[in-house]
Amino acid sequence: MSEMRYEAPTTLAAAVVLLSETMGSARVLAGGTDLLIQMRAGRISPELLIDIKGIPEMTSILVENGCYRVGAAVTGMQLIEHEAFAKEWPGVIDGVKLIGSIQVKGRATLGGNLCNASPAADSVPALIAAGAVVSIIGPAGGREVAVETIATGPGRTSLARGEIVTSILLPRRTPYCGDAYLRFTPRTEMDIAVVGAGVSLTLDEQGFCRQARVALGAVAERALLVPEAAAALIGTRVDAAALERLAAAARAASRPIDDKRATREFRLKIAGVMAHRAAEIALERARRRN
Repeated sequence: MSEMRYEAPTTLAAAVVLLSETMGSARVLAGGTDLLIQMRAGRISPELLIDIKGIPEMTSILVENGCYRVGAAVTGMQLIEHEAFAKEWPGVIDGVKLIGSIQVKGRATLGGNLCNASPAADSVPALIAAGAVVSIIGPAGGREVAVETIATGPGRTSLARGEIVTSILLPRRTPYCGDAYLRFTPRTEMDIAVVGAGVSLTLDEQGFCRQARVALGAVAERALLVPEAAAALIGTRVDAAALERLAAAARAASRPIDDKRATREFRLKIAGVMAHRAAEIALERARRRN
């Protein structure tokens, strides 16, 4: 086995050059909470390890015209402890708080949770519901894509060779908006989601829902944006009938598998329950924000 090479670039340009010019396999190291476990288990043996924690753009939380830009190497605890961000995006914080133990959250990053491409990643449905946009840089330059387009399947992403996620942009918040993320697990902590659901919605001054986004995790090969579930809320007061339509749409969009954590039938039922409950929390938060 050849020796692994370790590099710690301090600029995005240098990181892109390293990624694109290596002839062998390369991996990006942010928190390492997934990568190092995979390496120790022998599942992957990269020839090049690129540590991005020394790149300022990757480790900062910035406000741009009322939007939050979160660097891909920002840790879970950095986000949780950022009071202004947590106040603006409580649903995203709901998801981040569920990423492992407090020690793991001190290392695990938002970009890593996204690019690890686990269908059960807790931050991803919350980011999809938020309408987050991902900034990517590579040999061909920069581009921006919707967060739901990054993962294409378990462990697989839409990133081209040499590309790297640099940051995640969350839109400006408005009055009467709220978001929430919930998951179901057999245990209360340090478990993998059997089903996850993220909901973000905005009300008008009369209390009618004028915008909504709904996302599901752990019910397909990747986290899903479910427009049909959002449509069940828009134009309503998010009443019981609308919530039932939301739950039915969530179940219809799910395509889960049987595994050791849950049956397909159980996941289908719980997908509706989690979406319903997350929407209720998002609604209450929206009513309090004016």
